[in-house]
Amino acid sequence: MKNSDFKNFPDFWPFYLNEHSNPQNRKLHFVGTTLAILALTIGISVGPTWLAWTAPVFGYFFAWLGHFFVQKNKPATFKYPVWSLRGDFKLYFYTISGRLNDEYKKYGLSPNP
Repeated sequence: MKNSDFKNFPDFWPFYLNEHSNPQNRKLHFVGTTLAILALTIGISVGPTWLAWTAPVFGYFFAWLGHFFVQKNKPATFKYPVWSLRGDFKLYFYTISGRLNDEYKKYGLSPNP
């Protein structure tokens, strides 16, 4: 699937899925997103407050590891930061719900390289 100038998130989503076809990349994203959610939640609710500010570091660190060293592609966040963040959370919740493979099939994509 080719990277182009997407007009909306529904058009971007299949591209995002394809950029995350490697299961190891998705696992690293899952770890990063989980740690980011925890850091934000704990930092805001019980402190220390500075912990909340580490959320993006956790999220991006693991995601970029997945892209640069596992998937070997450029993170979409460089060109589409808002849609990529939305995609990260959509990927996360599809993973938790067990519906991610169905989402890949829906767009004729493979969830494995």
